Amino acid sequence: MGVRVARAAWAWGRGVSGRRGAATFPVPPPGAVDVAELLRDATATEEGPREAAVRRLPGQCSVLLFPGQGSQVVGMGRGLLRYPRVRELYAAARRVLGYDLLELSLHGPQEALDRTVHCQPAVFVASLAAVEKLHHLQPAVIENCVAAAGFSVGEFAALVFAGAMDFCEGLHAVKIRAEAMQDASEAVPSGMLSVLGQPQSRFAVACLEAQEHCKTLGIENPVCEVSNYLFPDCRVISGHLEALQFLQKNSSKYHFRRTKMLPVSGGFHTRLMEPALEPLAQVLKAIDVRKPLVSVHSNVDGNRYMHSKHIQKLLVQQVVSPVKWEQTMHAIYERKKGTEFPRTFEVGPGKQLGTILKSCNLQAWKSYSHVEVREADEDPEQNL
Repeated sequence: MGVRVARAAWAWGRGVSGRRGAATFPVPPPGAVDVAELLRDATATEEGPREAAVRRLPGQCSVLLFPGQGSQVVGMGRGLLRYPRVRELYAAARRVLGYDLLELSLHGPQEALDRTVHCQPAVFVASLAAVEKLHHLQPAVIENCVAAAGFSVGEFAALVFAGAMDFCEGLHAVKIRAEAMQDASEAVPSGMLSVLGQPQSRFAVACLEAQEHCKTLGIENPVCEVSNYLFPDCRVISGHLEALQFLQKNSSKYHFRRTKMLPVSGGFHTRLMEPALEPLAQVLKAIDVRKPLVSVHSNVDGNRYMHSKHIQKLLVQQVVSPVKWEQTMHAIYERKKGTEFPRTFEVGPGKQLGTILKSCNLQAWKSYSHVEVREADEDPEQNL
């Protein structure tokens, strides 16, 4: 990525006090911290053309993965507070959100943290605070980053890291997104079911028959569809609760090895979330979205974002589209035989993305590390 790009990518807080005239969404009150000033200054030395990063050996490069909703856990953030500027990040978040996110993240209760309206901002901020920890312990990882991807709401954190939007603007967009998705989830009893299948599993047939079952119960336009592609033979299915209960009850018929309800409040990444589209679209129109400084891959198709309009369009589409994470992992890690893999760091709560990477690409996973966000070890290097 290079020091020039690294420095720009860390400029999270420009416009935090509403200095950009183009923005029309609510901004933090006067006196809000400029997060850019809180983050470590990169060296003033300018690097040459970006092609210099391409010439680095693959094993010297790094990839950052940002987790999504469902990874939240009470205590996240505790292992980050000893690192420079993390408390200031949470202070800025408090001004944007209007409540104490750090207190909720550290002490819960879990039921409150699990609510969509809270957990999306909590995971977003914890992940970017984890980047600050990684930057403190291993700055070369940030400078040598060549790609980033985030799962669902994690995509916003990846884009902020890559300099496509500022911290407070990105957090405000996440706030609006979370509130709209919370409202949509409360309108219809729905959820998400993790399904570990087999090569012979019949996901499409299962969803269709679950929809037919819902119709017999009097549910009009029932929803039951694959919402996350995680790794081979593993999917998340979202939709009406009655459909998901039907699948659990009949899992053997469809050759499902294991099913588990996820700790989320709605059938995300399906058309049940259509009411959330307009609020998110409006807030993204008001944000100065820029082309990412490193490759950021979209959940919608697994491909890299090419320009700012592309980002604004697909971030909205993502809310009602399946997360193609397995496809994203292939796009990032597929390479010629014998080529080294980059170092991968999961920045944020949980290690779910590392587990998925292991199932998608074992060789890439061998260079995986997790940045711990809970209790800090006495030896900070053991956290990586």
